[in-house]
Amino acid sequence: MFQSLSDRLTSTFNKLTGRGKLSEENIQKALRDVRVSLLEADVALSVVKVFIAGVRRRALGTEVSKSLSPGEMFIKIVKEELINIMGQKNEGLDLRAEPPCVILMAGLQGSGKTTTTAKLAKFLKDNQKKKVLVASADIYRPAAIEQLKILAGEVGVEFFPSDSTQKPLDIAKTALDFAKKNIMDVLIIDTAGRLHIDQDMMSEIKSLHSFLNPIETLFVVDAMTGQDAAITAKAFNDALSLTGVILSKADGDARGGAALSIRLVTEKPIKFLGMGEKVDALEAFYPDRIASRILGMGDVLSLIEQAEKNLDKEKVTQMAKKMGKGQSFDLQDFSDQLEQMSKLGNIDGILGKLPGMSQVPEAVKNKINDKSFLQMRAMISSMTKKERANPDLINGSRRRRIAAGSGTDIQGVNKLLKQFDQMQKMMKKMGKGGKMMQMMRQLGAGGAGGMPGMGGSGMPNMPGMGGMMGGMGGGMPPGLSGFFKK
Repeated sequence: MFQSLSDRLTSTFNKLTGRGKLSEENIQKALRDVRVSLLEADVALSVVKVFIAGVRRRALGTEVSKSLSPGEMFIKIVKEELINIMGQKNEGLDLRAEPPCVILMAGLQGSGKTTTTAKLAKFLKDNQKKKVLVASADIYRPAAIEQLKILAGEVGVEFFPSDSTQKPLDIAKTALDFAKKNIMDVLIIDTAGRLHIDQDMMSEIKSLHSFLNPIETLFVVDAMTGQDAAITAKAFNDALSLTGVILSKADGDARGGAALSIRLVTEKPIKFLGMGEKVDALEAFYPDRIASRILGMGDVLSLIEQAEKNLDKEKVTQMAKKMGKGQSFDLQDFSDQLEQMSKLGNIDGILGKLPGMSQVPEAVKNKINDKSFLQMRAMISSMTKKERANPDLINGSRRRRIAAGSGTDIQGVNKLLKQFDQMQKMMKKMGKGGKMMQMMRQLGAGGAGGMPGMGGSGMPNMPGMGGMMGGMGGGMPPGLSGFFKK
């Protein structure tokens, strides 16, 4: 996420940090580089001008000149100005209304509205314990209604049936009536994709908006469209009076133009980011955290929240007890830790939230991917129980059998066993002196303050994840450390 912009900015700031004093010439050159970086990231020109003006005013003033660390102070100013243009804080959904609270979803064709509708329904059900009803008023796209029905079943929310012979306004009326009778907390209406220049389609959604009087009207837009996302959002806002924006496909956005442009252009907040295809891949938008990601500082708080939400704490505690008793860490435990890692989302997403990842060579990062994790789990699954408990049994013939059974090769099995050996040694050290149990008590405490840091990275801990940046200064998740070692 925002990788190309992050790389460019990091390169610029590396030239400044460490300097005892910054001159006006140095700052002006850095600002030129930052300006080019933002324009290449497809940030709207009007936004770039506001941003650069804000940084220049503060950087050439007394803030930097009086600082003991001028380079770091300049970066701090840049971060604060990034936050300013994206919005000072997270603005969640406003559901302070008599139920059912109606949320109307709008957007262009192909923006991911239907999938986002299901993601939002799951978010409200899981995080705010809301009773959610979803309905589709998209009578134009083949199978749109059926798609939402399937997704509703997948996320565990109620679906209101409709069909393409009905009028969108009639669907909305009957869905609202059903929601009232069945005491639903939230009704989310998915609408057809439309262009803002299509007068008939815009009239239709205006009618829906007028009748439903939604407490939230959310515009779903593809993050990869860059500043065009802000332009279309503004056009829809002029017609519908949006309350917020959801950036879909943000995990595939290497530039960041949409995230940095929308707030200033539309004066509407980004409320959520779609960070993958899975139905739980929806994150609340925090400007300060996104600014940290863009500047290569990571986003540890979001990672901690993911860990608290998704990790199996019972398994984590069991592992801590096992290690505390001096029992050995075996391949089955290794596989369990890989499974826990997968619950945190895709590897790219995890690594993108770790501080300093922008400094890691691209060739090295490319070696770490979800496929590698799946292969490791497949190899362990191809082993017998005895082999998992005692890896020393795995001789040449067994390695060939495991490779054949997992669809890999002997080199892959050898690499897995080498990584496991490194992991086993680390876990043995962690088990001494009750360190593991101490970490697990912190994990059980919950909250960012209760989550132990790892290797100075602030990454949430769990057995087998020890020190998140190993080989790079602090330990990787199981199976990752080996990729960073020759």
